[in-house]
Amino acid sequence: MYSSDRPDPVRRRRRFDDDEPRPRPGHADTAALALDGRAGHDPDTAEVPGGGDRWSTWPGLPAGARGPHPHPGWLVTDAGAVDHERGVLKTGKEADVHLVERGLPGHDGVLLAAKRYRDPAHRMFHRDAGYLEGRRVRRSRETRAMAQRTALGRDLIAGQWAAAEFAALVRLHSAGAPVPYPVSVDRTEVLLQFLGTPDGRAAPRLAALRPDAGELTALWHDLVDALGVLADLGWAHGDLSAYNVLVHHGRAVLIDLPQVVDVVGNPQGPEFLDRDVRRIGEWFVARGLDPAAPGRLLAELRERSLLG
Repeated sequence: MYSSDRPDPVRRRRRFDDDEPRPRPGHADTAALALDGRAGHDPDTAEVPGGGDRWSTWPGLPAGARGPHPHPGWLVTDAGAVDHERGVLKTGKEADVHLVERGLPGHDGVLLAAKRYRDPAHRMFHRDAGYLEGRRVRRSRETRAMAQRTALGRDLIAGQWAAAEFAALVRLHSAGAPVPYPVSVDRTEVLLQFLGTPDGRAAPRLAALRPDAGELTALWHDLVDALGVLADLGWAHGDLSAYNVLVHHGRAVLIDLPQVVDVVGNPQGPEFLDRDVRRIGEWFVARGLDPAAPGRLLAELRERSLLG
């Protein structure tokens, strides 16, 4: 097994939601809710206090659209919390990532990353044909709309991307993979744990770093562990590269997971797995990793994902 190449002793895996991004504000009581104007009112129409841009979406979401238990201590779940928009972290062809601060009026909040999939007029789903193989919706009309890329179909695809990413993150987080804690999903928005500094600077992408030999080895083993968790679930990332890995507190974190692929159920699954390992392996080998390491990793992942 590839794990025999790991340095000794093996580092203890720790979930990223154990890292407390910001101090957790106190719980709101009934009086506070009454004062902020939300209690007894429709949050869509009640005035948002404290200069907030919207009420927290958390209270109105069903349990299945909220992050997994146990909720991390930093997570703000108070009904009186509001969201403040703090800028754009990243723009992309399918989605933009915004920085949001959520907290009670008058208290410091917690920073979150809001990934918002684009509307039909501006979206460019250039990769979805292969990734969506095997995904179905219940109504044949919706299936046809998605296949024909009508406005309705593109809306449905956007919702599928958001739902798929949230579901993948929930399962991966529960399995111990290094991913941001998935806070919630609401239509085409996925709220995530923000990985970065308290002043809103996002953790760097792997592609932006120049690690020394020791750091390179440690990051490679982080990815070996992470991809092993995916393989045990029968999954491949589907779009893995040095641009879809953050490095937070010296550890590699997988991001951008809407296209996670069932390597057995998807006819192109083995090809996606091979490409993931090849692309990330090329980056590491170019910086000094043993050229044979990616091949050993691929062989292990194929075995663990039952491809043999």
